[in-house]
Amino acid sequence: MELTKNVYEICLRLNEKEALALKEKAKQCGLSKSAYLRRLILDQPVKARPPEAIHELYVGINRVGTNINQIARACNAGMTDPDSAAVQALFLLQKVYALMESVASG
Repeated sequence: MELTKNVYEICLRLNEKEALALKEKAKQCGLSKSAYLRRLILDQPVKARPPEAIHELYVGINRVGTNINQIARACNAGMTDPDSAAVQALFLLQKVYALMESVASG
C-alpha cells in the first residue's frame, strides 16, 4: 500500500527587504527558505548555526582530548614516564586555551 503525502503550495509575496531578510535568516540556520518558514509555522526551534570557528574549536579540543587519553593510557600501562606525560598533557591543554582565546578574540 502506497502512502501519498498531500503537498500544498502557497504563494507568498515579499518586498525586497523582506525577501533578503528571509534568505539571510534561512542561510544563518543552514536551512532552505521553505524549511525555515515551515519551522516557524510549526513553532519548532530555529537557531543560527554556530560560526565555523566554533566547529574548528570543537574539533581541536576533541583531538587534544584524544591525545591526552592516549598519554594517560600509556602512563597507566607503564610505557611512559608520568612526569613527561604530565608535561605533554599540560602542553596540549595550553593548545586548547590558545584555541579558545583565538575563537573568543574573533
